[in-house]
Amino acid sequence: MSLVSLIFALLIEQARPLPYRQAVFGPLSRLADTLDGLFNAGESRHGILAWCIGVGGLVLVAGIVFSALYALNPLLAVAWNVLILYLTMGFRQFSHYYTDIQLALRMDDLPRARMLLGEWRGRSADGLASGDIARLSIEQALVDSHRHVFGVLLWFVLLPGPCGAVLYRAAAVFAEHWSRRPDDPVLGRFGQFARRAFDVIDWLPLRATAAAFAVVGDFEDAVYCWRTQAEKWPDDGLGIVLATGAGALGVRLGMPVVESGEVADRAELGTGDEADVDFMQSAVGLVWRAIVLWLLLLLLLGLASLVGG
Repeated sequence: MSLVSLIFALLIEQARPLPYRQAVFGPLSRLADTLDGLFNAGESRHGILAWCIGVGGLVLVAGIVFSALYALNPLLAVAWNVLILYLTMGFRQFSHYYTDIQLALRMDDLPRARMLLGEWRGRSADGLASGDIARLSIEQALVDSHRHVFGVLLWFVLLPGPCGAVLYRAAAVFAEHWSRRPDDPVLGRFGQFARRAFDVIDWLPLRATAAAFAVVGDFEDAVYCWRTQAEKWPDDGLGIVLATGAGALGVRLGMPVVESGEVADRAELGTGDEADVDFMQSAVGLVWRAIVLWLLLLLLLGLASLVGG
């Protein structure tokens, strides 16, 4: 059931991309704002209660609907899984930016590439050279592929029905939304549990994503970069994904870059050559090979359960 649901969700998402920010991020952000207004009295325990009601409630509803539909007809439960996966995961949440940037670089249209990268990352990309744009685009694509595909996928497999997919997406949005004003001590305390909860939820998916990149890429360099470079990244969780992805591709990521007129001092990740537009295409291949690996693993698990049964 998991494999069938995943394949159908990916096919539908490729044929008809979902406007993620309007259909998913927006409603979840409004729910987070509502819970903030109802429960935030400046204490961390209020954030725990709000998170349990918001995220836990969504997971519970998803599970109840799945169980009810499965009792009526398993095909209805599959359709519910497909719908939830369509809402919570997908390449097209970020791939249109990536593809357009790649095309602009191939046409030597740096102003358009900078504009697209700035919109995608939410920060100015003025003055960036072609190699910088390619490097930052690969980094963002690796992170987004984890957050929008592999993280959701793993939790979908771990929990019954669509509960895991809902848990991962809702927890990610709540953690992001309640961290949007880090200088606000009241919101900071309120969102503290949401951030910690997502760190726990994302711990295993981060390592599963990195392992998949290593298996389908240059395994030796990927493991070396994971062990020696990941901890140097400010967010060492995402550092695992970025370092392993860079090693698997044989490209150098990270490194200082000029952003908004200031030099951002970033650790060097990966080995090999400087990033360019050709490596952007290689990164697409790496992500798709990792997806195929996951599909094969799900197929083998399904066959094993049939044989065991």
